[in-house]
Amino acid sequence: MVELSVDPTGRNAAVGYAGDTLNTAIYLKRNLGTEGDVFFTSVLGQDQFSEWMLHYIEAEDVNASTISKHPSLLPGIYSISKNDDCDRTFTYWRENSAARKLFQTPEGEVDFSILEDMGVVYFSAITLAILPEHVVNAWFEWLKVFRANGGKVAFDSNYRPRLWQSREQALKIVEEAWRLTDIAVPSIDDEMDLFEDQDEDALVQRFQSYNISDVVIKRGERGPIALKNGQMLNSDIDFPSTRNVVDTTAAGDSFNGGFLASCLNGLAIEQSMLAGHNMAMKVIAHQGAIIDKSHM
Repeated sequence: MVELSVDPTGRNAAVGYAGDTLNTAIYLKRNLGTEGDVFFTSVLGQDQFSEWMLHYIEAEDVNASTISKHPSLLPGIYSISKNDDCDRTFTYWRENSAARKLFQTPEGEVDFSILEDMGVVYFSAITLAILPEHVVNAWFEWLKVFRANGGKVAFDSNYRPRLWQSREQALKIVEEAWRLTDIAVPSIDDEMDLFEDQDEDALVQRFQSYNISDVVIKRGERGPIALKNGQMLNSDIDFPSTRNVVDTTAAGDSFNGGFLASCLNGLAIEQSMLAGHNMAMKVIAHQGAIIDKSHM
């Protein structure tokens, strides 16, 4: 999506390119380096902003060959404004974005063939929220075959109420996604908001019922907690905190990128959690979703 970072006057904005899965893809590639290839899959338009966005993605060494272009639709846009406490307000214009045509051919068929050679696929509930119901259903069926053939699935719920027709619809679809996941990276606030868990223990018990291999629950500056094959890991890691919070945009996405990079490189889940947490701490100390590489 096109990102507009609006200044306090509301009269000026810096233009960037971001979005939850793109943010994760970029931070994943930055942390993986030459150890793995990262593809980003979406649909853009044929406008100037789409061209700039494509160049931006490629400049991050993220493979954009699976991105298609719609002949008439445009990319979505969102704006970010902040108050004095660095709390963010988002405004979106994406009801008719090209990304809503993801995995759909011009003839109206559903096609996931561009993902067949992948070893791991990562997606979020935002992806599910913007796709038609029949595409989501087909996606879940495809994931079952993908996993049966040895593929791994990573998922973050990233619950955004305004994207869904109802909370009930979101709850049903997200829960089904969790049951098809191998690596779960939820944020505690999103999960408790959607599922209305009574407390953290209830949330943990719910995730224990999903039969997910690796679950890392993000809890902000408190640091994450993890489940391995349903068992709580007792970790003595001292997760650092930062007093210099400039912008919390992409905190969870950058955690995902850092965590997944370490996890896919074979590090233990505890080390991977620390890598993800440290990545998020760097990001929130700077403005914008994607920080300059010099701050890494």
